[in-house]
Amino acid sequence: MKESGRKLGALSPCAACKLLRRRCAQDCVFAPYFPADEPQKFASVHKVFGASNVNKMLQELPEHQRSDAVSSMVYEANARVRDPVYGCVGAISSLQRQIDSLQTQLALAQAEVVHMRVRQFTSSSNYPGAMDMAVDQATMGESLWSC
Repeated sequence: MKESGRKLGALSPCAACKLLRRRCAQDCVFAPYFPADEPQKFASVHKVFGASNVNKMLQELPEHQRSDAVSSMVYEANARVRDPVYGCVGAISSLQRQIDSLQTQLALAQAEVVHMRVRQFTSSSNYPGAMDMAVDQATMGESLWSC
């Protein structure tokens, strides 16, 4: 059974203290967030931010926000290890390009649906003014979908 990143009974140092080769104190700020069985988690954070900076950041935050801060640091550190220049900004930019591309594809598909409806409407109607009404509906439909 574990408690705060440490085994009960034998005091196993947390991943941070193990990597830094120091004794893990009972009130170690790293222990709850960097358990001994996840050494890579602290290693990447330490490589990018440094143990001293991580310690300062965690101590400045209220305890209820520390877990989220550690998750963010781990995410950023892993992204920074994969892409040293852009880090998570590179991943965000890539996702933004995908969103833009998909929005363009969606707009084209919506325009095609409107065009097909207009063709269907004009081919099924039997009176002369149908074409004017169909074009007006098509123009209105496209303007509703364009963002």
